[in-house]
Amino acid sequence: MKIIRASESYEIVVIGGGNAALCSAISAAEAGARVLILEAAPKAYRGGNSRHTRNFRCMHSEPLGPLIESYSEDEYFNDLMKVTNGKTDQGLARMVIRQSEKCMPWMERHGVRFQPSLSGTLSLARTNAFFLGGGKALINAYYRTAENLGVDVKYDASVTHLEIDDGEVIYLDYIQHEQSYRLSPKAVVVASGGFQADTDWLARAWGPAAKNFLIRGTPYNRGVVLDDLLSQGLEQVGDPTQCHAVAIDGRSPKYDGGIVTRLDCVPFSIVVNKNAERFYDEGEDVWPKRYAIWGRLVAAQPEQIGYAIIDAKSLELFMPSVFPPIKADTIEDLALKMDLPAQKLRATVDKFNASCGDTTGFRPTELDGVSTSGLKPPKTNWARPIIEAPFYGYSLRTGVTFTYLGLKVDENAQCSVGNRPVSNLWAAGETMAGSILGQGYLAGFGMTIGTVFGRIAGKEAAKYVN
Repeated sequence: MKIIRASESYEIVVIGGGNAALCSAISAAEAGARVLILEAAPKAYRGGNSRHTRNFRCMHSEPLGPLIESYSEDEYFNDLMKVTNGKTDQGLARMVIRQSEKCMPWMERHGVRFQPSLSGTLSLARTNAFFLGGGKALINAYYRTAENLGVDVKYDASVTHLEIDDGEVIYLDYIQHEQSYRLSPKAVVVASGGFQADTDWLARAWGPAAKNFLIRGTPYNRGVVLDDLLSQGLEQVGDPTQCHAVAIDGRSPKYDGGIVTRLDCVPFSIVVNKNAERFYDEGEDVWPKRYAIWGRLVAAQPEQIGYAIIDAKSLELFMPSVFPPIKADTIEDLALKMDLPAQKLRATVDKFNASCGDTTGFRPTELDGVSTSGLKPPKTNWARPIIEAPFYGYSLRTGVTFTYLGLKVDENAQCSVGNRPVSNLWAAGETMAGSILGQGYLAGFGMTIGTVFGRIAGKEAAKYVN
């Protein structure tokens, strides 16, 4: 295919079309740079994974916008350390946390609107601000802002190669409508996400089990740019088997299921595998801190499937999925409907019920210490017997949102080769999140990383070209 040298002259090209890319483009344009966004998706599906998001995790020393009370740097950092098991660049992590407090006013100035504070089932009114209209509204607001600032956007534009020579990006190639183009911008920001939509790459990392994974995120994040840059020796960070993987409804589509397929019922359920055996503590922690471990737990089970079992008294305690639960009047009938061994499930439920004690301290929004006794694995919170008909069940599959293998960056979001900075290349969002998210996940933190590093990358790129 003949490559056409693009006639347009741009100072900065931003690769990607989600939150991090838009924050970069807006920040660069406000600094006076001429910016082009290359978005692989068609316009109707623009925004990457960001269009599926709901909230932003934010440090604050006092009530801020919809956020109540306070959420200190140390508490935020400790939450992160817990879910990552310490696998994070602590300096970058603290920088992101501190800067998150400044982001919300910036987001509002650029068209993002937030819901009034939430309470009840989500336990997030203090830590996370929710977007009015969800991630799609945020994305649309940012695109309007970017275009008003003179940022050009090309959709269906898939970047295939960045030519790096002597520590500098010389040019980049992209395909749009089956035609190849070449651009030579002064600076480039990579914000093109992970590789979760490339199931062959997932399988190389995870083994054949990955073929059973469902992809919650956009089907356009296939890691093409990431692979291209890593093959040229850019410093990498993260583990290809680490990712934002959550338990989602087993009836979800293969790609692009988004947030509505997530199941939040686990803390109030027992979770069994296809042999009707429990395999982990369902009550380990409040859901916003620990929900993301369940994708990996389910991935380790036979045929990469699990089943959450609840009763009538727990049905209204969590955010519903887009799919209604399987319903039955008895545990045995529920097992038959879910293709589980009926007597084995009955025995597992009976054993769990017998281990439950005093439930008067049950509090669904906090660690209540209502635990089992003598049960392995234990359920350490919210352990109430499953006895109130009708009974409900959900099938659970591993849903991959984004991957953590990415480009290593410094505090200025700059990429490097052999400990030498690439003079005109920066990265933001999921494509560098592995620097901070070595494993696990903290609700709303992906948007925080993307916003903070997106703004930094845009400012630094503009500073370079000016």
